[in-house]
Amino acid sequence: MQNFKGDGLAHIVAAILRAKGFVTYVSPKGPDHGVDILASAGSLGFSSPKICVQVKSTNDAIDRIVLDQLIGTMANVGAEYGLLVSWSGFRSSVERERAMQFFKVRLWSKKEIIEELLACYSSLDDEIKQKIPLKRIWTLDIGDE
Repeated sequence: MQNFKGDGLAHIVAAILRAKGFVTYVSPKGPDHGVDILASAGSLGFSSPKICVQVKSTNDAIDRIVLDQLIGTMANVGAEYGLLVSWSGFRSSVERERAMQFFKVRLWSKKEIIEELLACYSSLDDEIKQKIPLKRIWTLDIGDE
């Protein structure tokens, strides 16, 4: 994870979204006004769902204010849904909102990031595969015998 601090994690999340068929816009370095990634379906990216993504790679769990800011930014950019990504997870104030925001916002902590990365690894950009070189290994499951 040390190699992906700051904007690096946003590029991984954008690559995962592209592998899932979304067209993405990644904000350039510097002030992003709450928009790290915009993602939308369709060959040109004009179809639904339209997603606004905020990515945090800090060492601290994310507090409720970041969730509230994402919801406000979603309205500003016309996004239908939001994705809040935090490598360090979320404070209880955010977790309490999970059910209330279920139809509007998804939360990805390191567990979800890794699961999503592994699920679509074969479809990821070559650049990401070079930075995270993985090889699938099959083993025989002989059970408890």
